[in-house]
Amino acid sequence: MLATSIMLAGCGSEPQETAQKVPVKAMKVIQQDAPLTYSYPGHLKGTDDVEVHSRVSGSIMEKYFKTGDEVSVGTPLYRIDSRQYESAIIEAEANLHKAEAALRSAQDELARDEMLFSEKAISEQSLVNQREEVVANQATVESQRAAVQKARENLNDTIVYAPMSGRLSVDDVAVGTYATAGSTKLVSIGSVDPIYAQFSISEAEYLNILSEAYKKGTWDEADNYVPKIKIILSNGDEYPLEGDVTAVDRSFKDKSASLTVNAILRNPRGVLLPGMFARVRFVGVTAKNAILVPQRAVQQLLEESFVLVVGPDGKSVSRNVVLGEKVGSYYIVKSGLTVNDTVIVDGLTNLQSGKDLDVTMVTAEDMGFSLKESTEVVNKS
Repeated sequence: MLATSIMLAGCGSEPQETAQKVPVKAMKVIQQDAPLTYSYPGHLKGTDDVEVHSRVSGSIMEKYFKTGDEVSVGTPLYRIDSRQYESAIIEAEANLHKAEAALRSAQDELARDEMLFSEKAISEQSLVNQREEVVANQATVESQRAAVQKARENLNDTIVYAPMSGRLSVDDVAVGTYATAGSTKLVSIGSVDPIYAQFSISEAEYLNILSEAYKKGTWDEADNYVPKIKIILSNGDEYPLEGDVTAVDRSFKDKSASLTVNAILRNPRGVLLPGMFARVRFVGVTAKNAILVPQRAVQQLLEESFVLVVGPDGKSVSRNVVLGEKVGSYYIVKSGLTVNDTVIVDGLTNLQSGKDLDVTMVTAEDMGFSLKESTEVVNKS
């Protein structure tokens, strides 16, 4: 009986010890190059956006285009009431003829006075006065010629032409509208191929991107770094063509510590329109030999981040970590872990440090983790 009791007691003690172990899934920390795609909110801008104004005032009599048309430079857009400008030409030409007649008369008078002066029939002062009269009439003629030229230009300006090639806006004014010279916007026109994506980046990310360029030697012939970008449209679709950064602001903004960047993209089918929202992504930036931990392994308390690892004695151990960028299903860990650590990725509910573990080792494939899924670093500023 005693032996039997001892056996029963012994058999019963093992299930109790096993039952105290917490079942978890764990995997080794990964160390490898991690592709980063920095991502920022931005918007699209036409490479040239011009408001079209008339050079003369008047009522719009005709419109030669349809709203939203593609037009070429020099295409007629509007005709403004030209009657007052036609009358102005007639008046200016009449004034010119009158001035020319007065000049001829003054010149004839000067010729007579020069003859009389040579015969000592008039004084030298009379001759000087007549010469001045001729000069004054010549000035009047030139002024009237300028007035005629101006009147003709005004008449020509009653036809408003497209100042550039591009697409017209839909907020054009209607026939019958009174246009004030230089003030009333008749329509706007802009080029949509190519098109700009404008966005802002932080100082740290700007330096990271430049550092990547130095490592790869990706500089153009003018010794400028030309990083590639792609954009994600508001419906989640990725635009198929890559763009190039073409302009970077000369300084960081004081309050936000951000730098405005312009990137240019080809838009041959006119799919992209100025004013569209787009998320801009830098491509080709890599974190070398990064320590990677699955996002689901990371827990946060107040402002601290930590993970639970499998200790050498089979117990759970809490480790504070400093996180970097997100890369797919992972975080880059700046400090707190080494490649030799094994992190717990499943069974974390209510798990605390110091617990005995029943560990099942898994792989990234088993858990569905990926570096390529949503590979972006989101700028929250």
